[in-house]
Amino acid sequence: MIEVRFHGRGGQGAVMASRILATAFVKTGRYGASFPMFGFERRGAPVTAFGRFDDKPIREKTQIYNPHVLVVLDSSQRVSPRVFDGLAANGTMVLNHGGALDLSHENLSKAGIIDASAIAQEEIGIPLPNTCILGAFARVTGLVDLDSLVESLGDYFQGKKRRANALCVERGFSEVAIHTV
Repeated sequence: MIEVRFHGRGGQGAVMASRILATAFVKTGRYGASFPMFGFERRGAPVTAFGRFDDKPIREKTQIYNPHVLVVLDSSQRVSPRVFDGLAANGTMVLNHGGALDLSHENLSKAGIIDASAIAQEEIGIPLPNTCILGAFARVTGLVDLDSLVESLGDYFQGKKRRANALCVERGFSEVAIHTV
């Protein structure tokens, strides 16, 4: 089972990203579970969401304490000890960040960095990084394919919003910078 923990702020789409990713896994014939953890439910407050993905049914619904992958939608959280808390050995991070960055943690082996907020601003008119970061996730981890992610958007968006978010996913996939840490 692959466990993914999403870190963001209210309004960035961390919960939606975990749901879209679970849908993409289901569309490939595998299993996905997604669930949020909220503190104060307000825009800008820290938000954590979780996803579990496997070839077998997933029964566990607890929060994730030892994620294999960290998805960080809010760049300011990248230095928080809570973000790296429990990261499994040879862990991966997908980070929304513009510019160069030096990341290090004893369990981090690979990082994908993309300015998902800037891409979202260009494609959908607001800096909502969630769908772009999912494209980056697909490329960095290889756990889900691009077509499944784009197809999954149809369960959450329609018309122009769906097309704009599909462009975000595709750009995230093609523009992410992958670093071995």
